[in-house]
Amino acid sequence: MNPRIIFFAIVSALAGFLFGFDTVVISGAEQTIQKLWGLSPGIHGIAMAAALYGTVVGSLAGGWPTDRFGRKATLLWIGVLYLVSALGCGFATGVNTFIAARFIGGLGIGISTVAAPLYISEIAPPAYRGRLAGMFQFNIVFGILVAFLSNALLAGIGENAWRWMLGVAAFPSIVYTVMCFAIPESPRWLIGRKGDREAGLKVLQLIEPDATPAQVAAHADVILAASSECVASTRFWTAGLRIPILLAFLIAFFNQLSGINAVLYFAPRIFEMAGLGTKAALLQSVGIGVTNLIFTFVGLWLIDRLGRRTLLYIGSFGYIASLGLTAWAFFTQHFAIVPACIFAFIAAHAVGQGAVIWVFISEIFPNRHRAEGQALGSSTHWVFAALLTTFFPKMVTAFPPGYVFLFFCGMMILQLLWVQFMVPETKGVPLEDMQKQLGIH
Repeated sequence: MNPRIIFFAIVSALAGFLFGFDTVVISGAEQTIQKLWGLSPGIHGIAMAAALYGTVVGSLAGGWPTDRFGRKATLLWIGVLYLVSALGCGFATGVNTFIAARFIGGLGIGISTVAAPLYISEIAPPAYRGRLAGMFQFNIVFGILVAFLSNALLAGIGENAWRWMLGVAAFPSIVYTVMCFAIPESPRWLIGRKGDREAGLKVLQLIEPDATPAQVAAHADVILAASSECVASTRFWTAGLRIPILLAFLIAFFNQLSGINAVLYFAPRIFEMAGLGTKAALLQSVGIGVTNLIFTFVGLWLIDRLGRRTLLYIGSFGYIASLGLTAWAFFTQHFAIVPACIFAFIAAHAVGQGAVIWVFISEIFPNRHRAEGQALGSSTHWVFAALLTTFFPKMVTAFPPGYVFLFFCGMMILQLLWVQFMVPETKGVPLEDMQKQLGIH
């Protein structure tokens, strides 16, 4: 594979690192913030979910700049949003300032889940698309691990440790933003959206150095033809796109109804409910990050070998077993198995939904509507993530934890049925052929 493509994919996927870091770094500071500012459970939930509300807005609106200004420019400005957020959180003077800064970071996260997987899928060869687009997810979990480690290392440095936990994200934000200047624009956007065939040919030649000029021109013709097929119907919400729309909505819906964000955001609290002390709970949280990273490697190694659908099967069975056992442990007070069950849950997510979601959504829409489709899937994901994170503290207060995990387990049984009866395999299919396979016209 062309080393340039690997480099371009790594740079754009670094948006995922900042996404992962920003998403869970709050877990180490959330209880301190609640005590420091005397937050009620309701206000605390809003402060915790502020980034997710920004993510919802960013994911809903992310398709517009990605189509209007291009994939590259959008990726670059994501880094600026992350930088502003990190500095704002580190210097927050009260809960309102903190919520605003977290919201800005959420905008960056939401837009990144539209632009980064989409960009990678548009520059990647079909045979390697799963692994390359999956690098976005790898960087997410790497960011999560680094955030957990950072929190554990900074926890004992004093009363302002929480400011350092949140503000340190400024450094990788600067590195990512500078690196974005080194990547080219997507050839599919240049040819199919901007109408700049000459610039598109140059990028295609760059990412396909062994192709002859005639082969590159033929590839450009295929991209233009596939884009033109949807020009007659420029509207997104049409019957012709009903299959990918439903698939994107449901994969994002089930992703969050597994309870994944509740576990990532409130890991120390869950472990404390199981009887672990505060310091042990933070260390167990680092274990979550390590487990997530290891099994994301496994998922990326398998995604272009076994396919997306098979990984969703594996993940569904893992979800059902681990969540069912966690519920049983809380019901019967066999708390000793809770950490192992949570680690198994994280492993199931990393191999299944975690490895597949962003790749799958970026593959199932035609060139003309890929940004809008990615925005739909991303916004669905983040709407449910925001709701779950807001209400989880109240859920575990109002109901025994066993019932909460049993609910998540039931939702994963529904996911298994969805995979069985609705999910197509997208492994190795060129993007322009995918719309024919799904009956898009």
